[in-house]
Amino acid sequence: MADPRTQARPRGRWVIAALAFTVTLWSQFGIQAPLLSLSDNSWMRLAISRVSFLPNEWLRDAFLRLQVSDAPDPRILVIDIDEASLNEFGPWPWPRERLAHLVEILLANYAARGVALDILLPSPTDSAGDARLALLAAHGPLVPAQAFDFDFAGNRPQPVLDGHLGGAIAGYAGGVPATGYIGNYPALAAAPHIGAIGFIPDPDGALRHVPLVSRFGGRAYPALGLALVNCCTGHAPLALDDTGLMRIPYRRDWRAYTVVSAADILEQRIVPASASGRLVLIGSSSLGMGDRVSTPLAANRPGLGVQATILSALLDRQEGTLPAPWPGRLIACLFALGSSVACTLLFPRLSAAAGVALLGASSALWLLVAYVAAPHDPLFAPVGPLGTNLFLLAVAVPYQWQLAQRRSRHLLQTLRQYVAPAVVEQLLRSQENDPLRPRRCDVTTLVADMEGYTSQVETLPVEEAATLTRDFLDCLTGPVIAHQGTLDKYTGDGMMAFWGAPLPLEEHADLALDAAHEMTRRVAALSAARVARGHKPLRVRIGIESGAAMAGDFGTSFRSIYTAVGDSVNTAARLEQVARDFSHDVIIGPGTVERSRRHRFLALGERLLRGKERATPLFTLEITADQPRSDLRSRADVAPEGSA
Repeated sequence: MADPRTQARPRGRWVIAALAFTVTLWSQFGIQAPLLSLSDNSWMRLAISRVSFLPNEWLRDAFLRLQVSDAPDPRILVIDIDEASLNEFGPWPWPRERLAHLVEILLANYAARGVALDILLPSPTDSAGDARLALLAAHGPLVPAQAFDFDFAGNRPQPVLDGHLGGAIAGYAGGVPATGYIGNYPALAAAPHIGAIGFIPDPDGALRHVPLVSRFGGRAYPALGLALVNCCTGHAPLALDDTGLMRIPYRRDWRAYTVVSAADILEQRIVPASASGRLVLIGSSSLGMGDRVSTPLAANRPGLGVQATILSALLDRQEGTLPAPWPGRLIACLFALGSSVACTLLFPRLSAAAGVALLGASSALWLLVAYVAAPHDPLFAPVGPLGTNLFLLAVAVPYQWQLAQRRSRHLLQTLRQYVAPAVVEQLLRSQENDPLRPRRCDVTTLVADMEGYTSQVETLPVEEAATLTRDFLDCLTGPVIAHQGTLDKYTGDGMMAFWGAPLPLEEHADLALDAAHEMTRRVAALSAARVARGHKPLRVRIGIESGAAMAGDFGTSFRSIYTAVGDSVNTAARLEQVARDFSHDVIIGPGTVERSRRHRFLALGERLLRGKERATPLFTLEITADQPRSDLRSRADVAPEGSA
């Protein structure tokens, strides 16, 4: 039966991927949904708050600053009642006669297509000037301004209600609900075209959205730029959506607009042809008049510049030169979905560092896509896929790391069955990047096998044969692990082990000999027990040789295997095979005898081993019951037995 934990791991990865994708889904539709329903002031307040305080807006601001153009816009002329004008003609407020004279010069002498006043005139002052402005607005292309207040937070105890409203749009049911207004004096409020100049700054103070249509008292009122475009361009009125809210595109900076001092117009110091056919905005950039706002392009810009930006964008919309609409939210969702799926599939195959690099590359690619897509969709949240990647970084990468750690612990537990625990611990503490990579080592190899295995098991039931094999291999494996050896492989009824890798051991030859002696002792005890039960005796054959070998992970992409290869390894296998010709259980090669420092040996003569061109000297252990092993020294001075 499959391990439920193993089955749960893929599900866990996909749950994380789904949650990561939900981040983008919520950013695109959960945040923007309130913007599509403005029937209640609280929804509007929530919408603006959510949108503005997301990094989404800061990212869009960065895109705007990179994409903004200084190319001149020849369609618009900005008349600035600047400090020079106030110094030349006196402080504000100016007489209405002077304002009317300024408008008449623009319309008559400079042949402007239309004029909009970014100035509030709620009360009558001088009757002659008031009448002249009212007549110009009633019969000429002059659009006065009125302001709406959007006090959604309820900061004012009483709503602002000053002057008279005018210029309502017939048959339009949308718009941003307003809480107050500053209108015009009665005669000017009767003008057919009046535009609103109210703003709704985001909670960080930046001006990113403007009510294109405001609603008050059940009637809808256009913004100043919209009223001017619909009044004076000779085209059909622009189509409006239900919200009446517009994201200011800021495609052009303040420097892109032709700005002329009001004093130069009043004194007619500029060439008349330079203003011919343009739409004109009259306002003030003077610090003393306080018409300053914070925008994504700069912390302190004239409100007149924002009106010029809105007018420019509306003209682009009318002329069809705005960036073509793209399904930005759909693009963001598809990208986030692809990123989540790709990371979920690739993370198990990558290291943690590679996973982080993958997320970094995905985020960089998305920034490029969002940079291109942002002008094409004012509603989509470009930060959404970045939030998905951040979620994957914060959750999926640690989760995958945890799975990898769990797998590593499992592998280590498996490795401990074949390698001495002290060796495993030392490997873990090693500072090497890859301690298991193949390298040339000086090792001692031990190959052991059961003599007459077939005859031992052919008459036994399967269960008893399996028990015999397991018990015999236990007799071989225990000494290897106890003496810091590395168990290479089992060979049916035998095994191969080596000493000196993956970590170098100074006494690798002596440790292997100790293990061999312990193996023979254990097998002798197992054999005695079986003989007492009526079974045949057991004998182990062991071949040992030392020398240079390549030891390391020689596995494939399908399976890893740590082993040693080389001439000394092959010689140990040959020595195990020739042990059948001797009465000694352990046959030792000259390389091990040369490296041993605390064992004594019996020379057995020479034998030409398979694959060798010259005969190989053979030895076995000399073990005495009354001599401690630590006092034994390497010797080969005993007469050979079975010399070839």
